[in-house]
Amino acid sequence: MLEKNQVYTAEITGLTSEGSGVCRVENMAVFVPETAVGDIIKVKILKVLSSYAFGKAEEIITASSDRRDPACPVFRRCGGCVYQHINYEAECRAKAMTVEDAFRRIGGLDPVYDEFIKADNTLRYRNKAQYPLAVKDDKAVCGFFAPRSHRVVEIEDCVLQPAIFSEIVKASLSFINKKKLSVYDEIKHSGILRHIYIRKGSYSNQIMLCFVVRKDISRELNGLCRILSQEFKDIVSIVMNINPDKTNVILGDRWITLFGKPYIFDKMCGNNIQISPPSFYQVNTIQAEKLYAKALDYASPTPNSVIADLYCGAGTIGLSMASYAASVVGIEIIPEAVENARINAANNDILNARFHCGDAGDVFEQLRLNGCSPDIIVLDPPRKGCSSDTVKSVINASPDKIVMISCNPSTAARDAKIFSENGFIVERVCGADLFPMTKHVECVVLMSRKK
Repeated sequence: MLEKNQVYTAEITGLTSEGSGVCRVENMAVFVPETAVGDIIKVKILKVLSSYAFGKAEEIITASSDRRDPACPVFRRCGGCVYQHINYEAECRAKAMTVEDAFRRIGGLDPVYDEFIKADNTLRYRNKAQYPLAVKDDKAVCGFFAPRSHRVVEIEDCVLQPAIFSEIVKASLSFINKKKLSVYDEIKHSGILRHIYIRKGSYSNQIMLCFVVRKDISRELNGLCRILSQEFKDIVSIVMNINPDKTNVILGDRWITLFGKPYIFDKMCGNNIQISPPSFYQVNTIQAEKLYAKALDYASPTPNSVIADLYCGAGTIGLSMASYAASVVGIEIIPEAVENARINAANNDILNARFHCGDAGDVFEQLRLNGCSPDIIVLDPPRKGCSSDTVKSVINASPDKIVMISCNPSTAARDAKIFSENGFIVERVCGADLFPMTKHVECVVLMSRKK
């Protein structure tokens, strides 16, 4: 049996879906962060459970050929990245294995795995950032939360975000500290400024800036809006979101436009897309276009196809398929996103798409009972996967094909298993990296109805 605080020599032979290395000591799996396959290390045991343990690399005796120097100085303190210490080829191998392992282990499935979709750019690829604020040495600072905590790690520049984000944050903090605006304390539920939230169009370069606050401070922020809009010409929208609740949820329900319009525009799959602050929009536009192209390939609609796009967000997936199909119906629970989807269809002269607001399972079931019979159903659920009502309604609709896009291979495999037990064959799966250097990986799944 392993003993806590003892040091052992071991070789890292695999990586977990969380990015930790795996070695075996005394015939027990030990998970060790910031290690690479092929590392021979001295590992200190930190915690021992019944069938596995957690450790820390005290020394790297022999370094893996996969290793590289991290691109970020706070990599080991910030909770955002887990793969900065290994090269990109090794990261993609690990992520492809995460997808395959989920479908084998959780789904008990054996589909064809298509070639993993790699990213063209591993730096500066994000179009969105949400920075929590905190107080340090009596000054407002912001950054990202440390792993498994709400302690803010101060960050001057994140290499995953556009450089202009750091410039905007720096200018905002300068004003906040000069005017001594109060910063939210989530333990005491006091203070006002909670988050700085930025979005940028990858093609348009239009920037939206959002201040998340506990109460309306429009008057205090007007001066900052003038400064930022003059200094950064790409800022076309500054909004304030009011979240008065004692909660970890970032955004509240009330929005106030402080400068410009309450949205920005970008392009996705050739379509002009309007994006409101709460609308879901993939954070890596270029990679999302590759992912959606694979989804279109899997769906292979004909001019007679009817497509249902569930969890449709601002309509980007359904609209990318609309010109290949007879009609598209989208369903999304966020009202602002549905309004964006309708505007996006109109702005791109897409006349064969309509969108409904509400829970995907509930609304689709009503549409199904009223005669909606799609040939293809596209699913793009949140990390927790499809709701049981949605799964039941999709099964009852009995489409020819189901194409599921997922940011969580584990819940995708769980849902695919249910579909496979109810008349569908899980044919193909393709992993895709939309979030280089982080633990996250997307996948797209093709399921066909058994004949």
